[in-house]
Amino acid sequence: MAKQITGVVSSNKGDKTIVVTVQVRKTHPLYRKQYTVTSKFMAHDEKNEAEVGDKVSIVETRPISARKHHILERIIQKPVLREDSLQLTKAVDEAAQPASKSKAVAEDAETSEGEA
Repeated sequence: MAKQITGVVSSNKGDKTIVVTVQVRKTHPLYRKQYTVTSKFMAHDEKNEAEVGDKVSIVETRPISARKHHILERIIQKPVLREDSLQLTKAVDEAAQPASKSKAVAEDAETSEGEA
């Protein structure tokens, strides 16, 4: 049975290739202190569908190239994009800005009328 590994895509720059980073928590046998071990696996992504930050499942397979011995099984979870949240924040700010700008313009118009 082929090993199945779950990790996060750290790179998708190669054509039909992704780099999956897997983090495992281990406990030292003598000192009983926990530490994190990070491993990177290159995997074949036939449709180029995985993006950086996606949580994916890869499966061990025959060697595809010198360093690729896994294929993408499925995408488990897409990340919440920061760009969307930034655009949402900008939209909210812009919605609030015209009201304050129109008040400032109205106040400027009142003061210039009072001076004239």
